[in-house]
Amino acid sequence: MAFDFDLLVLGAGSGGVAASRRAALHGARVAIVEGSRVGGTCVIRGCVPKKLLMYAAQLGEGFAQARGYGFELGDTRFEMPRWAASKAAEIDRLEGIYRKMLAGSKVELIEGWARIAGPNTVQVGERRITARHLLVATGSAPVKDSIPGIEHCATSDDLLDLQTLPEELAILGGGFIAVEFASMLARLGPKVTLYYRDRLPLRGFDEMLRTGAAAALQAAGVELHPGVIPQRVQRTDAGLVLVLGEDRIRSFPWVLNATGRRPNTQGLGLETLAIAPDAKGAIVVNDDHDTTAPQVYAIGDVTNRINLTPVAIAQGRALADRLFGAGARRMNWAQVASAVFMMPPIGTVGPSEAQALAAGHRLKVFETDFRPMKQAFINGSERTHMKLLVDADNDRVLAVHMLGADAPEIVQSLAVALTAGATKADFDNTVAMHPTAAEEFVLLREVTREVSPDAGHEDRSRA
Repeated sequence: MAFDFDLLVLGAGSGGVAASRRAALHGARVAIVEGSRVGGTCVIRGCVPKKLLMYAAQLGEGFAQARGYGFELGDTRFEMPRWAASKAAEIDRLEGIYRKMLAGSKVELIEGWARIAGPNTVQVGERRITARHLLVATGSAPVKDSIPGIEHCATSDDLLDLQTLPEELAILGGGFIAVEFASMLARLGPKVTLYYRDRLPLRGFDEMLRTGAAAALQAAGVELHPGVIPQRVQRTDAGLVLVLGEDRIRSFPWVLNATGRRPNTQGLGLETLAIAPDAKGAIVVNDDHDTTAPQVYAIGDVTNRINLTPVAIAQGRALADRLFGAGARRMNWAQVASAVFMMPPIGTVGPSEAQALAAGHRLKVFETDFRPMKQAFINGSERTHMKLLVDADNDRVLAVHMLGADAPEIVQSLAVALTAGATKADFDNTVAMHPTAAEEFVLLREVTREVSPDAGHEDRSRA
């Protein structure tokens, strides 16, 4: 059978674009379908605009600290409309770059919403397209049915398009999105209240990071309500009412729904290929990104594995190399670093202490926390927290966790060392760069504690 394309990709987000361009580089005939803007969640309505908002919040905090460094400043009021206009222009610029990259790679961009119509066949509007290989990279979207009435709440997409900020707001959730926006918004003017189910935010992260994050949020003025999530949300003329119990209600003019995201699989026509999403709506794949249907693959958030943009990109490139390159290549799932862009930010690579113990490792734990030089000079209270997990049997460094200024930049570099199998002795033999915060990772000498799986260590990082 003659096909229109060798590879047809559904979704022009980071993963889909990476896969299509790499496949085209190998000589494949490639098309990519997108019903919204090119660039996907990360570029258009996620990582990039979120970090631009973080920069605004950092500048605001910097202005507040400037007097301690000898500066006298005038009016430094944050104006959301000016930020929003600059953000929109930057996103337009980046989308243009993505479109040029696809065109430069000779990948055909088909604009519209795709629906699988059977084996090797996709329908986009009136156009019927065939391909030897089909890749689903449709990403995820905010959950809008986690709590009765939550559909009345704004999502992160809405927040990043706001022209004005409310004086007071609530955020529902305790994950990446909730914590990051709570931290930023509290520094840009609004009074922020955060509700989440667990006893600490950032479920699944190391206990040190979770505790430090909660303390940092409180220090920024965020009102925390652990173990509390509304039973339902009601809309009123004045705003939204959170029903917290029979006699407990709280009203807010604006509420952010950050209770999670769900894979974009509805309406794709997966049933025509006998592909059944799991209970969370994700497409199940193996380590080669194969679905249960022949010549159909899935990568990125739609698979609900490690939902990070660089992971989707690596998956897409690995798949393209396997299908059209010189030989099979699998993505390296070990030591995937991640960041939480709160203030101060978090950088982490490797398992939490509880996860490492659950995997059977005997651990030497090295920890430190200190007030950075920049904070000490102005008598600030912000602290930096660092942690190394070392395998007690072979001295290999299993994990690096940090909460503090520049944590993502520092941990990204250290992730290379962990991927290469660095030992604690390698860290000890590295000459420190002074004065930096990063040098503390190579100056840790005293073991904070030694723990083993059989010591009855409580798995509190996932409590």
